[in-house]
Amino acid sequence: MPYIQISLAEGRSEKQIRDLIHGVTELAVSVAGAPREAVSVIVTEVPATRWATGDVTVAEKRNTQEKS
Repeated sequence: MPYIQISLAEGRSEKQIRDLIHGVTELAVSVAGAPREAVSVIVTEVPATRWATGDVTVAEKRNTQEKS
């Protein structure tokens, strides 16, 4: 049964997270033919100061974008 784990930088609304869970569940049901009740979706929000790409954290990128 599908176990889907998603990591995101913090900052999305509860509705966005709920919509993501719904959409991923629907995709697993549709594409993988999994029974809906067997699909597990885990969403982990990582603090923006703890997620970096190219040695720049998400928080730093957001701060730069806000100043622009």
